[in-house]
Amino acid sequence: MARRYDCNDATDRTTGLREAASAVRRGELVVLPTDTVYGIGADAFSAEGVADLLDAKGRGRSMPTPVLIGSPNTLHGLVTDFSEQAWELVDAFWPGALTLVAKHQPSLQWDLGDTRGTVAIRMPLHPVAIELLTEVGPMAVSSANLTGHPAPEDCDAAQEMLGDSVSVYLDGGPTPGIVPSSIVDVTGKVPVLLRVGALSVEELRKVVPDLEVAN
Repeated sequence: MARRYDCNDATDRTTGLREAASAVRRGELVVLPTDTVYGIGADAFSAEGVADLLDAKGRGRSMPTPVLIGSPNTLHGLVTDFSEQAWELVDAFWPGALTLVAKHQPSLQWDLGDTRGTVAIRMPLHPVAIELLTEVGPMAVSSANLTGHPAPEDCDAAQEMLGDSVSVYLDGGPTPGIVPSSIVDVTGKVPVLLRVGALSVEELRKVVPDLEVAN
């Protein structure tokens, strides 16, 4: 039976975050608010948890799960060949709606899907999300919807779609909007914008002027 906690209530928030952290450590799924939409998450290093996440969404391994982190410092243990321009993007836009596709450390024992040696990684600008991520470490997080359905802007919509496949729902109220994060590939010599989202080409080029845009 799924449990739901109102994170706008101080007591419920404390209990909810504790229960969510315990669930993540057990390899179970949680739903959490972010600065874009609600996400469904699991411990990034739990292959079973990530597989359950993909199953809950009805999503295949060909669409790997992004990873959310609670601090830029976490990047040091997760990525390799991270360029100076990549760090400049982190400094300018994290926490926030920028996802970076980077080469992950080859020694990492995780299975996020068919990633081909890369990881899509982001630090969200949401206090509930950051508090949970700081407590449990990197989480595989995807939008909390069934594949093919709209991404949820509130906890009700997420719970209606995902039901008891999720152990804990953290209700932070409506999210700011459904505009997704912008995605920039930093695996090459020049950053490449893969998806325009909350951040425009112009905003990104103020930090990395030679940013290219994928066709």
